[in-house]
Amino acid sequence: MDAALLALAAVWGAVTGLLIPRAAYRFAVEPEEPWRTACPAGHPCTGPVRGWLGPARCALCAAAPETPAAPGTDTTAGADTAVGRSAAVPGAGPAEAGRVAGAPAPAPGPVAYAPGVLAPVVTVVACVALAAATGARPELIGWLALTPVAVLLAAVDRRVHRLPDPLTLPLAAAAVLLLGGAALLPGHAGSWTSGLLGGLALGGFYFLLFLINPNGMGFGDVKLALALGVALGWYGWTVLFVGGFAGFLFGALYGLALMLLRRAGRRTGIPFGPFMIGGALTGLLLGALAG
Repeated sequence: MDAALLALAAVWGAVTGLLIPRAAYRFAVEPEEPWRTACPAGHPCTGPVRGWLGPARCALCAAAPETPAAPGTDTTAGADTAVGRSAAVPGAGPAEAGRVAGAPAPAPGPVAYAPGVLAPVVTVVACVALAAATGARPELIGWLALTPVAVLLAAVDRRVHRLPDPLTLPLAAAAVLLLGGAALLPGHAGSWTSGLLGGLALGGFYFLLFLINPNGMGFGDVKLALALGVALGWYGWTVLFVGGFAGFLFGALYGLALMLLRRAGRRTGIPFGPFMIGGALTGLLLGALAG
């Protein structure tokens, strides 16, 4: 096992993983609502790619003068409300520049778009695991490039039970292109044709489930299945079946655990995207090890 390869995968996972919280916060809105354009304190999201890329904490919050809150006031309230969908406060002074109407006063220090380290840690672990299983084969570039987007999708779906089109459709296209490039290089352990067929097969299966029970299977899951099917199909039909089945198994175990804990009923909806992605990761690791 190449230690340098694992180190590079860990660095890539860490760098890209730290960018996930901001994007997840902006994407985590209800259907028909526009993407968020401001941090929880009301400052506009700034940075590369129209503010979509950047650290998990708002730098403008740290630069703005601290505004003492009234006793008993929760300065973090409203973080998941319609922040970023209101107009800027008219006539605001320098200290209020960039805040939106109805937003709470900035708390001392930078306000986090999405507190926690789960997404970055998961990204690092997934990248290192894929590097260890795949080794220095061309498809590893594809796995590492697709992993941060997959983790971002899981984070958004976990919060609002939604898989945004700007992520699912480009992910499928990227999987096709990246694996197509890997197929042209020596040393690869998969089949691009098999990957394309796998995407059609898994996507078609999820589409059938959607037609049978639209309330139980979202169309975002169908679009995600296209990308996951391409990735799993790269290693063949057995890996496609294992990865697809593992997603259903993980989701069923999670739902059963919720019912046993009396936190959900038989009709309670759960975000299925994270389990689809977890199942696909399981299949890819097995396929890469066997390749």
